[in-house]
Amino acid sequence: MSLPATTPRARAEAPGVHARRLWSLRPRSDRQSGDAIVSNFLLHWFPAKVERSSLDWSYSFWLGTVSAALLLLLVLSGGPLLFLYVPSVERAYGSVKDIEYAITFGSWIRAVHRFAAHLMVAAVFLHLVRVFLTGAYKNGVGQGQHREWNWVIGVVMLLLTLFLSFTGYLLPWDQLAFWAVTVGTNIASSIPWIGPSIRELLIGGRGIDQPTLIRFYALHVIVLPAALGALFAYHMWRVRKDGGLARADRASVLPAPVASPASTTKTYALLGVARGTSPAVRTTTLEAADATVNAVPDLTRRTAIVVLGTFAVLSIMAALMRSPLEEAANALVTPNPAKAPWYFLWLQEIVTDTTIRLGTFTINGAFLGGVLLPGVLVGLLTAWPWIDRSPGAAAGSWFPRTRRAQNLVFLGVVAVVLILTLVGTFMRGPYWHLYWPWETWPEIPTRL
Repeated sequence: MSLPATTPRARAEAPGVHARRLWSLRPRSDRQSGDAIVSNFLLHWFPAKVERSSLDWSYSFWLGTVSAALLLLLVLSGGPLLFLYVPSVERAYGSVKDIEYAITFGSWIRAVHRFAAHLMVAAVFLHLVRVFLTGAYKNGVGQGQHREWNWVIGVVMLLLTLFLSFTGYLLPWDQLAFWAVTVGTNIASSIPWIGPSIRELLIGGRGIDQPTLIRFYALHVIVLPAALGALFAYHMWRVRKDGGLARADRASVLPAPVASPASTTKTYALLGVARGTSPAVRTTTLEAADATVNAVPDLTRRTAIVVLGTFAVLSIMAALMRSPLEEAANALVTPNPAKAPWYFLWLQEIVTDTTIRLGTFTINGAFLGGVLLPGVLVGLLTAWPWIDRSPGAAAGSWFPRTRRAQNLVFLGVVAVVLILTLVGTFMRGPYWHLYWPWETWPEIPTRL
């Protein structure tokens, strides 16, 4: 018996068959929209439908997407730099100068890479602030949600982002990089008993030299990007498994489950038809037809706008501003003041403020301000989803009344961090003395 012939159109419309190898930008039905998700690897991160309110620009500010776009831009701009940079203390500075002044578009590529690294630190930090203020780490009404663990992953990703930027800071091997890393690693050495060993493990010896450059280079181009990329993929997958953004839970129309009336039906048994009634079904769903839209093209269009907009802003910044490059690193010439990278300046400021001098005796605040206090803050940040006892209805909303106190405390801590960062950036001069931004710093001879 021969099988009936099927037309190409019939095959394309058969269940489980995807007519396009990639995806359709203009799906003509919900079925095609769902197929667009199933047939595309990237779009597996997206559901077929998303809550309309979760796409609002003013809710998430799309900071997570901006962070992802910056990570992608770092990978794309870092590729050409891998072929041009030489991780050697004798040749690193020269290779960066070649990139800056001799390679076609080298200055622009380096600027894109550098600005993307700095902006990614800021974007990931602001994304974390937004998630906290909206209580988006809280579970809603969906089954099997574990948003608290996704919050923990987000905190780890912030730390990895900081470390990724810190390891890249040393690679130009100029005075700015050398002494910034010196200050940063000296703070780590203040941990009682194990601090010096940790510093030695990090920099590969007693001083910052060739082993340090190799270690930072390997961490920067292989270990940390791979770890961050793996966590990012899981983070996005977890967002989908948790039902999307927390606002989707809040905005979903959740009518009270209504029992369907029992109806007469029949069930086929082994010896005939068994008469009876069907069971009453009580059910509800997160998806309301009038409150959801297709992920393709609504979500993908907004994602493309954010990604391409981020690329455009970075490209313009790189064209208008150049990346700084000071003199080659010299361990015998100490700049005054020597500052950590800007995102660690608040720690350097706390270290200064907690250092107590009693005559000739000095109690160094490096451990208190540089290790203990930030360690407590990170610990509290990680454990906060289990400490927060506010109702689940507070999730997905800006400044709900039930979370007002903890949001104010959190904003207070964020404000202190920002103020200390600004003080360290603009008001700390020679010998770490305070100066108003409009004051001129005194000329201090360089210490040899």
